[in-house]
Amino acid sequence: MPTDAKTSAPSAPLVTHIYTADPSAHVFPHIPDTIYIYPSHDRETDITFNDSGDQYDMTDYHVISTSFAPDAVTTAQGVDHGVALSAKDVPWVSKQMWAPDAAYNAQTGKYHLFFPARDKQGRFRLGVAVGDKPEGPFVPQPEPMQGSYSIDPASFVDEDGSCYVYFGGIWGGELQCYKKVQPEGEGDFDESQIGPKEPSGKGVKALGPRVGRLREDMLEFDAEGVREIKILAPETGEEIDADDHERRFFEASWLHRREDGKYVFSYSTGDTHFICYAVGDGPLGPFTYEGKLLEPVVGWTNHHSVVKYKGRWFVFYHDCELSKGVSHLRTVRVREVTW
Repeated sequence: MPTDAKTSAPSAPLVTHIYTADPSAHVFPHIPDTIYIYPSHDRETDITFNDSGDQYDMTDYHVISTSFAPDAVTTAQGVDHGVALSAKDVPWVSKQMWAPDAAYNAQTGKYHLFFPARDKQGRFRLGVAVGDKPEGPFVPQPEPMQGSYSIDPASFVDEDGSCYVYFGGIWGGELQCYKKVQPEGEGDFDESQIGPKEPSGKGVKALGPRVGRLREDMLEFDAEGVREIKILAPETGEEIDADDHERRFFEASWLHRREDGKYVFSYSTGDTHFICYAVGDGPLGPFTYEGKLLEPVVGWTNHHSVVKYKGRWFVFYHDCELSKGVSHLRTVRVREVTW
């Protein structure tokens, strides 16, 4: 039966001199005592709040690191390593560098920063930048990843070394605009679906997140390209309905592997503000819904990551308590999670 994960008391915001959100946390095997966090960097703006997310007008990335005793998570603090990548340094980007993630390539010793941004035509694409250190700086590739679209890339390196990037977000994330899983030309983008739109109606299934396995160089998807992930309802074994807003996928993909070998895909439900999780037997799914990981936080969005650190599991997320509820000014926190 579906169950809810249990979380401890939260830490204070890890950093307070800047606003940070959408944290992707990693413990790299060769640096086991430090958690590196790849968040988006919120900034002040006078853009009016809207459901397309125009108020989230970020222009660069900072990398945060933290180390703490597992029993002292409530006192955890972060270190800001400064600007790791700026929009002005990426030739194809026009604006809105949203939630990023990173992965370590053990074959090359390089770190890869995956990020979404609007291209010169105003559409979201995914980019990749490469650095010698986990905190950057990162040097971007001159073009976005081929076959990429939408937002919220999340990387996962499996035990065999294969790296996968999960992505997608509806409404402002544009996932609903693509009629095919992997776009093959301008005709695949439906401009009439731009904005807070999604499938609906009796029997209509929710849009699924996307995933692509990367080539060995981690710069592009491999020859198999991008596919859609299925999230199944446990009571029927079928894909979750589009109108099931408490369980359907909205944005904020994340994948981790449990000790029992199961793969746990977690995500945000968007306008109902839950972080839910589903479990499968492999990194490509399908995944069966299992429960909630986080309840709604202060602010409109809910975006997270899950990482094992010193033998225990922790969830990183953001809220708007520091900004007193301003939806686009968020700060990253951490809690311990038990399943």
